Order: sequence, then structure tokens, then C-alpha cells
Amino acid sequence: MDYSTIILRTVLIYFIILLILRFMGKREIGQLSVLDFVVSIMIAELAVISIENIKVPMMNTIVPILVLSIIQITLAWVSLKSENLRKMIDGKPSVLISRGKIDEEEMRKQRYNFDDLLVQLRQSNIRSVSDVEFAILEPSGKLSVIEKTAQEKEDPDYASKVNLPLPLILDGKVKDEHLEEIGKTSLWLRQELRKLGYKDLKKISYCSLNDNQTFFVDVKDEK
Repeated sequence: MDYSTIILRTVLIYFIILLILRFMGKREIGQLSVLDFVVSIMIAELAVISIENIKVPMMNTIVPILVLSIIQITLAWVSLKSENLRKMIDGKPSVLISRGKIDEEEMRKQRYNFDDLLVQLRQSNIRSVSDVEFAILEPSGKLSVIEKTAQEKEDPDYASKVNLPLPLILDGKVKDEHLEEIGKTSLWLRQELRKLGYKDLKKISYCSLNDNQTFFVDVKDEK
């Protein structure tokens, strides 16, 4: 066995993959989309084949790796422009607990059982489901938990005013489904923002409603 060839191939493949991953962007491993995960597995398999079988020309491995990286980078760039493609690739968050009530129907849709829910709640240092205001299953599979405050636990009326932390406007587009979650309409949103001086909603990159019924608004950077 030619160990020098194996070592040379390993070093070369290492730097190629390192360079490609840098171009693919920075994400935590637990936050990889399905596309990122699939591409990472395929690149890893191709790298192993290239190192193990020295009879296979390296270009037979490098070319597929480059093609995979181009596909991933292209789709990532397109998904920045297309919300529909972004949802198709990454999926969208699912609310499993809303205002302290478990949504069993949504859990069934996500094939998510109570054991999964309780495990992730314990990992978030939640002792009881009754302490949870919102629990959102992210596209990465991570459960984001928003715990009830002391005031919410004591005052049910105050708890009913707490809003789910979802954007009402994202990239200049009104999120009607999120408005429906809080019992509002796009007409109401436009009127309220107009009072604050925001007439063109397309210029707003992000807008959400705080628990005290005030708006957080971020305007797109002017180019």
C-alpha cells in the first residue's frame, strides 16, 4: 500500500472540503437544512472513496464535490430571494404549544410524539408543560421554548395578551398567516404602521408586535 499517496490525497481532500465549506456559509451543525445535510453526507462519502481507493483518479472525486457545492450555493442564494423555495428546502416552524395548550394535531403532522416533546422540554430546563407559553419546533428539529413569566402564571388575562414571536412583515411581504395567529388583519397592520409613519411596507425588512402592543420595525438598508 502506498501510504505517501494516501497521505497526500487526505491532505488535498481536506483543504478542498475546508475551502468548499467556507464558501457554503457558516451554520451550526444542529441548524443545517435538509439540503445542507444531504450535501455534507455526499461530500463526506466522496472524500472517503477518494482516500480509500487510490486507483480512482482524484478528478473523479473532485468534480462531483465541486458540482454538489455549486448546487448548494446556488440554491442557497436563490432561497434568499424566494420565500417559497426557502420553505420547500428548509421547511417552516411548527407551533406545538400555544399559550400553554398542546397542539396534538400539529404534533401528528410532524410525527412528533409526547416523549420527544418532554425530552426536549427537559433539555430546556422546563420542569412542567404548564410552565410553557410557546414551544416552536424549528426546521432544524430543535425545540424553541418560551417559558411563562411570573406575571403570566399569576394573571391569566395578562397571559392572553402575550404574542407569539412571529414576524408580521418579512422582506417587505405581509405574513397573513401570522396575523391570523394573533387575530389581526393586513388592513389593521397597514393602518397601524401608517400612523407610525411607515407608508410603504415594501421598505420594511422586519416587523413584529411586542407584548405591550408596540411594534418593532426594521427598515431595509438603502443602497
